[in-house]
Amino acid sequence: MPKKIAYAPYLQFSIEEWARLRADEPMTLDVEDINHLRALNDPISLAEAEIVYLPLTRLLSFYVEAIQGIHHASTRFLGHNGAKVPFIIGVAGSVAVGKSTTARILRALLRRWPTSPKVDLITTDGFLYPNKVLEERGLMQRKGFPESYDRAAFVEFLAAIKSGKPKVTAPTYSHLVYDVVPDQTITVENPDILIVEGLNILQPGELPRNGTPIVFASDFLDFSIYIDADEDVLEAWYVERFMKLRETAFRDPKSFFRRFAELSELTAISTAKSIWQSINLPNLRENILPTRGRADLVLKKGADHAIHEVSLRKV
Repeated sequence: MPKKIAYAPYLQFSIEEWARLRADEPMTLDVEDINHLRALNDPISLAEAEIVYLPLTRLLSFYVEAIQGIHHASTRFLGHNGAKVPFIIGVAGSVAVGKSTTARILRALLRRWPTSPKVDLITTDGFLYPNKVLEERGLMQRKGFPESYDRAAFVEFLAAIKSGKPKVTAPTYSHLVYDVVPDQTITVENPDILIVEGLNILQPGELPRNGTPIVFASDFLDFSIYIDADEDVLEAWYVERFMKLRETAFRDPKSFFRRFAELSELTAISTAKSIWQSINLPNLRENILPTRGRADLVLKKGADHAIHEVSLRKV
């Protein structure tokens, strides 16, 4: 049984306790699938996917069923057939913590449920303001901070999804050129489940002082996951990723970071640490970490990249 903490909003599980909640949920991915889905420096194994993400998808199946039941009850009460309302899952956490891997593995597992739901995935990167706008506003060194996003456009996107609009478009972002791609969009077409991955999706933002009602992106999430790790561990992972990109993507002539590929190893490490300390760490402390307590589920990683503890919000 999970350890109960007095007056705490979460039930905490060791990874062994959490793994037992898989019950008889079948594993539908193999080693090749995991290798394809994991990020550059996220060495997740098939075994970890089984003990962490199978129990999670089982839990999500109960949540989706419950939300659908509420929707059906509401439409019966109103006396009409409402449009299908997608179930939205948010995946939040720091830069380099492994949000992308978690989101992709969840999508792959959810798509293979017996009911074969339509599961889409988007990131909030496309809702960053274009670099030209960030430069004009003096925000290039604040990229990734809440003010660097077009939050109104993101909320409008989620509202359209939740209203059952059959086709909703989102901007496209290129990590190669480090910018929003002009005139290129992603279309989300009436999914059963939408996974949204991003740094600040759990942030409530500031309330207007004039009392005007306002909605936040987090208001549209049916279930939220925060991927957690200690600051020193995150810094090490960021530097590790930077050094791997220096040998791969940064060498592309089109890369925004092409200049970093020519740095010596020691200078590259120093540069990566400087970027972490001046941009990513302040953003983590000021904006991302404070939202951890708003998540429905917290997955805590150790220095080995493995998840060692799971915290589930009490209902």
